[in-house]
Amino acid sequence: MVNIPKPLIYVSVFGTICGSTYLIKDFISGKNYKIKTSAADKVIIITGANTGLGKEAARLLAIKNATVVMACRDLQSCEKSRVELALISRNKRLYCRECDLASQESIRQFATNFQKEFKRLDVLINNAGVMRCPKSVTREGIETHLGVNHMGHFLLTNLLLNCLKQSAPSRIVNVTMLKHQSSKINKEDLNSSISYNDEEAFNQSKLANLMFTSKLAEILKDTGVTVNAIYPGICTTNIVRHLPFYNSFTRFFIKPMAWLVLKSPAKGSQTLVHAALDPELENVTGKFISNFKIIPMPHQVRNQKDVEWLWKVSEKWTKVKETSPEI
Repeated sequence: MVNIPKPLIYVSVFGTICGSTYLIKDFISGKNYKIKTSAADKVIIITGANTGLGKEAARLLAIKNATVVMACRDLQSCEKSRVELALISRNKRLYCRECDLASQESIRQFATNFQKEFKRLDVLINNAGVMRCPKSVTREGIETHLGVNHMGHFLLTNLLLNCLKQSAPSRIVNVTMLKHQSSKINKEDLNSSISYNDEEAFNQSKLANLMFTSKLAEILKDTGVTVNAIYPGICTTNIVRHLPFYNSFTRFFIKPMAWLVLKSPAKGSQTLVHAALDPELENVTGKFISNFKIIPMPHQVRNQKDVEWLWKVSEKWTKVKETSPEI
């Protein structure tokens, strides 16, 4: 009988546990998307590309030889990520450009500068966002969830529509969430001026993303520009920094469990890339995509009166008609 040293047994058991854990995590996270399409001739904007899903999507697209414009509020963080991604992908066509979605002036400046610098825009990925943050407002006095997650991207997209049309076939990808059972557009207190609940404000802003997607797809019919909303899954990104457990003692217990059951940013970002590049989605528009499959829009989006109301309010609050041609 062979006498196996105990340290070797311990190492073997530890390795087996680690390997099994990774296999379980990979299974729970869902299937991978195999990127077969080159993006060599494409110019792609990703908002919030310095961290999390946006950064990982930028990495994957850079590897596929795309020209990637990283539209970020924090230029220092963006530049650090850009250098890292350029070294990984060996792609020099990554650019950091300032775009603070909490400032409509910054958004307008970004759109103006982009159209001077680049001749085309093939894909706009509206990824940046905030989640469950304390009550605050944007430069224009709009509640931050609504102002950043919806109004900021509403304005940015409209300002770049002509560029997208001229580059058709082109795509717009809006990143949103899946759970909408209790979400609503609060027409009596859209800006949370009367009362504020961080969860309700966040849910409202993400429902607004879906309403925006639906209405814009209708407007852009037959232009060659498609717009779809995607849900990347619940991922372990920095967007959860405002949740109660994140900066408390309990995070030491919760984060390891979250790592096991939640998607990594690398895996979640594959949904963004799928929506941006997959040939099968070339003529698909106005849809909601989760786990690489089209799923039904929530019932709130089928309320045309609310969709039209939100669009008109968004035009008014962003003053988009004063700064862009008719769409």
